[in-house]
Amino acid sequence: MKQQLPKNFKPKALAALIGLTFTLNHASTIAQEAEPETALETITVTAQKRTQNLQEVPVSVTAFTGDEMAEAVIKDMYDLQTNVPGLGAFQSQSATNSSFSIRGVGTSSQNFGLESSVGLYVDGVYRARQNSMINNLVDVAAVEVLRGPQGTLFGKNTPSGAILVSTVAPSHDGGDSFVEATVGNYGLLNLSGATSISAIEDVLAFRVTAFGSQRDGTIDSVGNGSETGKNLLNDRNRWGARVQALYTPNDDVSVRIIADYADIDEICCGAPVQLSNAAINPDGEIGSDLALPLLGGTVFAGGDAFYDREVAVSFLPESTMTDKGLSAEVDWELDENYTLVSISAYRNFESFDNIDTDFTDANLFGTYNDSKQSSFSQEIRIDYTGDNLNYILGAYYFTQDLDLDYSLYTDTFFNEFYMSSLGGALDDLFAGINAISAATGGAVAPVADAAPAGTGFDHQAKQKHESYAVFGQFDYELSDTLTLTAGLRYTDETKDLATIFSENLADGSQSPEFFNSTTELIIGAGAAGVAAGNIGAALAGGQAPSAEDLAALLPFQTAGWGFQSLGATTASRSDIIETIEDDQITGSLKLSWQPSRGTLVYGSYGTGYKSGGTNTDRIADGFDPLFDAETSESLEIGIKKDFPENNLRVNAAAHYTTVEDFQANTFTGNGFNLQNAGDYEISGFEVEATWLPIEDLEVNLAYAFVDAEYKTFEGGNCWVAYTWHTGIDDPGRQNEDDQFCDRSGDRPGGEPKHYAVVSVKKDFEISDGIYAYVQGDFSHTSDIVLDGSNDPYAVQDAYNVVNFRFFMNFEEYDMDLIAWGRNVLDEEYINRTNFNAPLQEGKLNAYMSEPATFGVTVKKRF
Repeated sequence: MKQQLPKNFKPKALAALIGLTFTLNHASTIAQEAEPETALETITVTAQKRTQNLQEVPVSVTAFTGDEMAEAVIKDMYDLQTNVPGLGAFQSQSATNSSFSIRGVGTSSQNFGLESSVGLYVDGVYRARQNSMINNLVDVAAVEVLRGPQGTLFGKNTPSGAILVSTVAPSHDGGDSFVEATVGNYGLLNLSGATSISAIEDVLAFRVTAFGSQRDGTIDSVGNGSETGKNLLNDRNRWGARVQALYTPNDDVSVRIIADYADIDEICCGAPVQLSNAAINPDGEIGSDLALPLLGGTVFAGGDAFYDREVAVSFLPESTMTDKGLSAEVDWELDENYTLVSISAYRNFESFDNIDTDFTDANLFGTYNDSKQSSFSQEIRIDYTGDNLNYILGAYYFTQDLDLDYSLYTDTFFNEFYMSSLGGALDDLFAGINAISAATGGAVAPVADAAPAGTGFDHQAKQKHESYAVFGQFDYELSDTLTLTAGLRYTDETKDLATIFSENLADGSQSPEFFNSTTELIIGAGAAGVAAGNIGAALAGGQAPSAEDLAALLPFQTAGWGFQSLGATTASRSDIIETIEDDQITGSLKLSWQPSRGTLVYGSYGTGYKSGGTNTDRIADGFDPLFDAETSESLEIGIKKDFPENNLRVNAAAHYTTVEDFQANTFTGNGFNLQNAGDYEISGFEVEATWLPIEDLEVNLAYAFVDAEYKTFEGGNCWVAYTWHTGIDDPGRQNEDDQFCDRSGDRPGGEPKHYAVVSVKKDFEISDGIYAYVQGDFSHTSDIVLDGSNDPYAVQDAYNVVNFRFFMNFEEYDMDLIAWGRNVLDEEYINRTNFNAPLQEGKLNAYMSEPATFGVTVKKRF
């Protein structure tokens, strides 16, 4: 397909990078001839499935060693994004819901039918559920974040990038064992440790790693609903272990077997009120917060009070998760050129959430979500290394079973809550029916509860998924300075999908289906009013009511008559039984020029892909439950440049990416709208620089500009909160009867245009044998649209975060001491997402950022 630059593509950014490329090269050509010594570190990565110098890889990569992460107190994926331009990672709804994005392309984890746009790998094994990556990063050798489509080498190829985590392997030499303890505010206590055991010298070694993490919450529970107290929500309670064996019978063969287990059991996640609807809107609709005190609920003002870190819920949310697996990697050097690699893995993931999804302390409704996923993957490849040619040929197989048991259930006051939403419009009708019932001694039934407690709106979703792929990539040195890299991958996907829906009252009977909309309810109420008058007149005249009039009253005499008209969440719907088959060819083409050892200039074209599926949530009938595969194409030019004489390194890349059939998922307050958005375009620019101006000072800069927008998205979500409060309709609505709005030209939710972080590190020696440094980080995040509808009330203003750490190494004891602080100025901001409160139009809730945290870490090696 021919690539055309979009109208919004920033030619200045591209021109600047091209200018930078030639200016930097020209400025250092003479200096490079002497190849002066430098203090710049050589960083090795495996971004192309083999060990290479980062500065010689034509891929935009940010890499960290395990030691760097330990010193920075990076404990999980959310901490990691601080130092990676273009990476987004955030948590929402529960401890088992996490989302990752790279260069503006990401995937919500709220829907079980979605796959991740960011490939997640631990020790070469693909992690199918984003949520499995949120546990602690302990005993890690390295983390690499690859930006851009990964459509050739990695297991499940992905549209936006990949995160590669490598753990420390067993060893025979010793010296890599450690124990580590961290204490901090909010009752933080982290303990971890690892040790290697040499069972048979140079032949068989084992490694055992374990960790535990506990912390109080950062959000208070108030009101009269659930247990109340300070720091209950957003706590930490995690632990895990990893056991490895490394068998090397000779110099040519190694077998590494890894078994791991991780567990989370937390009270998560608090979502305070960002915007209350305690008002009567311009259309005369009564906000649910006005009725909340009558139902025993606590009303929050929203606005600045959002940052009081308080919620009121009927019960504390539960979030539990277990993630475990077993993998085996075999590396066999067949000769000096060929290596055979096999990676086999089985994984099992289970999560359970029970959440008060009305987010109030009135007993209205909640949801539970019990999900299971098991997978098996097999990768086998042959790696060839020659003088001027390297290549990889391989095959990949992946299969998984997904099982989801989900229920939205009503609680004690849901009926009163529903009736309050009617604003008394049907009070006269109900009084008339009840009067007739009393006059007939109950022969004519009274009005039944419209939305009784104990009703469950359930669905069970199952998916069988198989994926096959063959792939290959080669590097060929066209000359001493010019290298061509090309790769191709064929993927075949098959998914068998089944989602069964049911709506059951507390007694097990099915919820009735009288009124499919508010309009039908009004019409039915009018007919019942006329019938009630006729029945009253007949009874007064000593006559029996007609069967037709009695039938008109029947809907309102049947428990659950209000559910069908309330919305998609509580309406009946058809089951989904589908098979999706798809295949795709993806790949990459790169040309890199290395005129000197410290200079690499490259251009690349790459494609990525992830398969389609089905929406596993309840949605309105107008939304197609099936969504197509998402594909991406990306053009990138980059430069990696070292200035040894100045101890300066600059890596920069400009990119332009198009995503077709982007899988967009936005909560409307009445279900998730998951669909293909159409064309999605991103242009951007990234710079990472390291400068050592003097011997004991290091300055680092990371910056990402990501200009992302929907080029075509005609069936997107409409404004909810802003329209409710102001009466101003969404300009994207084509006509007043549409439930969809045109989001073309809008920004995606959760992605800032600008992100920059500057860190300054000063080394000094306290005394002989005690090395120390102090480091400060300053990061800036520009404004963020918080949801896919671009509601004017769903915007987070720009914010700045400051982190610091003081590090000491005691050489005699081989021990580190780190005093650290994160968000030390206690900057207050929304953590990349807010949402329309379920079934409470005009009200917004949002997930909070972490407050200021401080602590001390001690690490002892032996």
